[in-house]
Amino acid sequence: MEFDAGQLRALDAAVTEGSLDGAARVLQVTPSAVSQRLRALESSVGQVLLVRSRPVAATTAGLVVLRLARQVSLVSADAAAALGDPGGTDRGSTDHGPSLPVAVNADSLGTWVLPAVAPLSGRLRLDLRRDDEERTGDMLRDGTVMAAITTEASAVAGCRVTTLGAMRYRPMASPEFVRRWFPDGADPAALGRAPVVRFDRRDDLQHSWLRGLGVRSEPPTHHVPATADHFTAVRSGLGWGMVPDLLCGDDEHAGVLVDLAPGQVVDRVLHWQQWRLRSRALDDLAGAVVSAGRAHLLPF
Repeated sequence: MEFDAGQLRALDAAVTEGSLDGAARVLQVTPSAVSQRLRALESSVGQVLLVRSRPVAATTAGLVVLRLARQVSLVSADAAAALGDPGGTDRGSTDHGPSLPVAVNADSLGTWVLPAVAPLSGRLRLDLRRDDEERTGDMLRDGTVMAAITTEASAVAGCRVTTLGAMRYRPMASPEFVRRWFPDGADPAALGRAPVVRFDRRDDLQHSWLRGLGVRSEPPTHHVPATADHFTAVRSGLGWGMVPDLLCGDDEHAGVLVDLAPGQVVDRVLHWQQWRLRSRALDDLAGAVVSAGRAHLLPF
């Protein structure tokens, strides 16, 4: 089975942009041309590769070919750079290096990751996908991303893994909230009644910590699905929440936040996993992320 580079680029662009129109815009061709390339690729493979939904989605077979398409893109970009064409040969796709889809957990994205990768902006393009650190590994398995920050310590098939360090969380609240809800201390009975701020419905940090203290009741829960906004909600007294040390240090020293249970922390060990593929762009990204992770996270 032989693959056409233009057809592979069309598949990659369609999945990345979510539509044939978006792919056409990136590749600087007509939507009809993108559609023709995709039909030709599906005919060559003998299977349907895309579900024409909104956004378009790769089928199981499509994910296999998508992974190939992205590997070819990386290797082609490296070869083009070695030949003196740093923008790569696919001028319709990018003049700023290959696009790298990467899965990152929200709290890393909201604290240390973006400053770490900013210096690479002229050499590559990042397509960051935010998800819970316990689920980012799934994106590696299905080929949606080339790399991920994840809690999975065992290498995903076809990937290599590097430990970054531990992100520490502590149960924090505003002084006013503590005076109102915990006048006699944050004991299990009071914690079972006090409102809690949760990131989203898949965030189990707060509730697993409560279960560890023997709290079985379900306290009133607010959902605030963004790292900075979650922190602001806790800081403002909407409820208590598990806050990364990377965010709360200054406010705790200033008396703006109070630790509900000093010494009772939750550490999430994070790892960097990436495709086992020699690529300058991917290796540059890994170097920046690993260096910054080890500088900001706790050693593990």
